[in-house]
Amino acid sequence: MYEKFVQLLQDRNLTAYKVAHDTGISQSTLSDWKTGRATPKTDKLLILARYFNVSIEFFLTDKEDTK
Repeated sequence: MYEKFVQLLQDRNLTAYKVAHDTGISQSTLSDWKTGRATPKTDKLLILARYFNVSIEFFLTDKEDTK
């Protein structure tokens, strides 16, 4: 999941800090996802999906399409 998040950041020229600020998801939460210390909960994935205008399935499947 985190790899897809990073790809969205790169594609949209955003930083994790900006996303954290805009969504209210803490940077420490994003860091925990990156390191594998935590797994994203559905509510946070939904926030990210809405923020990036992708389906929640984008994060949950191997499908690469962001539409």
